[in-house]
Amino acid sequence: MDMGVYSFAETRVDPATGLQLDAGGRIRRLVEEIETADRVGLDVFGVGEHHRPDYAVSAPAVVLAAAAARTERIRLTSAVSVLSSDDPVRVFQDFATLDGISGGRAEIMVGRGSFTESFPLFGQDLNDYEALFDEKLRLLLAVRDDVRVRWGGGHRPAIDDRPVYPRPEQDPLPIWVAVGGTPRSVVRAARLGLPMALAIIGGAPARFRPMVELYRSAAAEAGHDPASLPVSINAHGFLADDGRAARDAAFGPFAETMGRIGRERGWPPPTRAQFEAECAPSGALFVGSPDEVVEKIVYQHELFGHRRFLLQLTVGPMPHADVLRAIELLGTEVAPRVRKALGTGG
Repeated sequence: MDMGVYSFAETRVDPATGLQLDAGGRIRRLVEEIETADRVGLDVFGVGEHHRPDYAVSAPAVVLAAAAARTERIRLTSAVSVLSSDDPVRVFQDFATLDGISGGRAEIMVGRGSFTESFPLFGQDLNDYEALFDEKLRLLLAVRDDVRVRWGGGHRPAIDDRPVYPRPEQDPLPIWVAVGGTPRSVVRAARLGLPMALAIIGGAPARFRPMVELYRSAAAEAGHDPASLPVSINAHGFLADDGRAARDAAFGPFAETMGRIGRERGWPPPTRAQFEAECAPSGALFVGSPDEVVEKIVYQHELFGHRRFLLQLTVGPMPHADVLRAIELLGTEVAPRVRKALGTGG
């Protein structure tokens, strides 16, 4: 199983002004986190795209390119690229460039995005939310599959037999589709024959098993071999040498972040009791000691048979030294034990 980390590069926000604080410092610390993940033997690091004051990265490929020059083997992916509000040609060029810098380690994980700020920022109509993603994903695949592109759609000017450069070192450049459990999104990824990343950030993970089964059955119906299409489980969590210490460290930032987002969306704030329940073996959060996290990953593998696991360690701002230690524990203790338990390599 591939094991890795993803980050949204969360930042502190001035409570009086709502303005972002220390974005540059957070990005530099993020690059150090990617270096650490590479050093301790993790397989993948993902960086998300946001256009809000509470997150520092709006251009994942730029950050990943900086990390590519300071790493050797770790795969570098967006998590996610908000394709609906971007230009697929430019997204492809950015990640093809990253692929060249990294020596063939780039991936693109596309999604519709969990926030909507990028749509008005780049002149997109939220009423076209679904159509934009579907059309732009198909254009991205067309650009990946052929140097010369002939394409026409309803939300972007047509491309009349134009070449797109540079080309990536990998052929094809890996493209994943991130979903949150919407059946329509699951089926689209399956029919296109694209790997799927399933985000499970709350509730009983077992309830997502039908989504993975739907993905594999829809892929087979579309003529794809489900065994050739990997599934990733993307989750929230945190590690420390002691499980109680991990939960004590993670709860405050988690509650502040999820509470703030909840106020925007009408959710109640998380309680400590709810948080502890989600950290239990049958919950969605991977917060605990290496022993606890290993047990939970193996349990979920029995549910999903997934081939990749990515953990978001910083749901809210966390001390940098603690984050580096969590990455170290994931790479040196959790990953080898999970692979041994599952009989898989890195």
